[in-house]
Amino acid sequence: MGEYPEIQMFIDGEWRGSNDRLPVVNPSTEEVIGEVPIATTNDLEDAALAAKRGFDVWSQTPPKERADLVRSAAALLRERQDEIAHSITSEHGKPFEQARLEVIRGCEFLEWDAGEAVRTYGRVIPSGPGVKYIVHHLPIGPVAAFSPWNFPMSQPARKIAGAVSSGCSVILKAAEETPAGAMHIAQAFADAGLPPGVLNLVSGVPGDISGYLIPHPEIRLVAFTGSTTVGRNLTGLASDNMTPVLMELGGHAPVIVCEDTDVESAALSSAVRKMRNAGQVCTSPTRFFVHEAIFDQFLDTFTRRCAETVVGDGFDPNVEMGPLANERRLAAMARMVDDAVSTGAELLTGGSRIGETGYFFEPTVLANVPDNAAVMQEEPFGPLAIVNPVDSLDTAIERANSVPYGLAAYGFTNRADYADAMVDQVEAGNLSINTLEASLPETPFGGVKWSGYGREGGAEGLHHYTVVKNVSHSLTIV
Repeated sequence: MGEYPEIQMFIDGEWRGSNDRLPVVNPSTEEVIGEVPIATTNDLEDAALAAKRGFDVWSQTPPKERADLVRSAAALLRERQDEIAHSITSEHGKPFEQARLEVIRGCEFLEWDAGEAVRTYGRVIPSGPGVKYIVHHLPIGPVAAFSPWNFPMSQPARKIAGAVSSGCSVILKAAEETPAGAMHIAQAFADAGLPPGVLNLVSGVPGDISGYLIPHPEIRLVAFTGSTTVGRNLTGLASDNMTPVLMELGGHAPVIVCEDTDVESAALSSAVRKMRNAGQVCTSPTRFFVHEAIFDQFLDTFTRRCAETVVGDGFDPNVEMGPLANERRLAAMARMVDDAVSTGAELLTGGSRIGETGYFFEPTVLANVPDNAAVMQEEPFGPLAIVNPVDSLDTAIERANSVPYGLAAYGFTNRADYADAMVDQVEAGNLSINTLEASLPETPFGGVKWSGYGREGGAEGLHHYTVVKNVSHSLTIV
């Protein structure tokens, strides 16, 4: 599997470095394991112009050829999955097996969108004799894409999959904390024969990169995954230039646990999923609203399983949860726990940092959390769960909808009428009933309210990367 790779940018088909660099830190040991180059304005301008040239070539490449090349890159990534997973665990801290599964998931995004590349159908609109109305879906142009640190490989893969499969070129800015996954993807595409300029990778100071690329006249779409605060800022910057955006933003996922469900199974599966990726997932189940008839049983089982979570270095095969990604998350978790307890919440397990080296935090369960606690309105993005009792499904749905976010939501019930009520009334872009899987390559994924707009994945996944052109063709001059 080797050492952590030397991080470089990839512009116009060539690797390049920079005189100025930022450290990459292993969150399990707090050791500096590498450096990420800081892009200059010259680098960013080179990337923008390369993306324009790449788009001119790639947009005219037949869809089947585009699809075949994307699949070839995905095949290379599958072959290199252990090497890539090693890089991810080193820079992010997640358990190695979870990192390896993330690589596979990224490949699945690429493979699905490659299949969709040959299915961006237009249509013929019925008309009178001698006239044809034809609708075309054409690639929108060079894309500026921004991916987060919590999934170093699968999130960049999802952005690249949509852009490249639809015929666009892309400039990707990966997270400076976790840059290796995107670099592995760029290498695989280069090895698969992608023309220069179609995929460009830049790194450095986030504000400098977005401030230069988003207003750039060659950029025709901004695709971003990250916090609502940053997404709103980038949307405002894009709107000044009438540049469309695809925004997958933060969530604060509710879980409605009805009185008729299998309590033990729901509690155990919820505890395992809550602690996946140390809770650093935008769809992480966080606000549990449990019917009072089963509240104590659910809470006891859920708390016990959370407390049993094995926390440690991701290279230990027995570890279930690694560290938080950075020191900032430690401070945020401590603040939220202290605030909740000060408002009257019950701390049932966890609540503290583990040790003095590495950004490890205990799996944490808070019960009976008042509405005025910050964590009831602010996504913790860490291994923290809230469990509150409710007297009815109507109350649970009202509480679930009480925040301005609507990315993912979950429910446990065996009653058709309860499930139907959730489908109709829960405000979320993704609702999962009796499962905690919120996003698959073949299903559309995105949010409502402050959780963004646009969809990635499914048949809808390439829509944002295309523009609609209507052609009216009369056989005679009229």
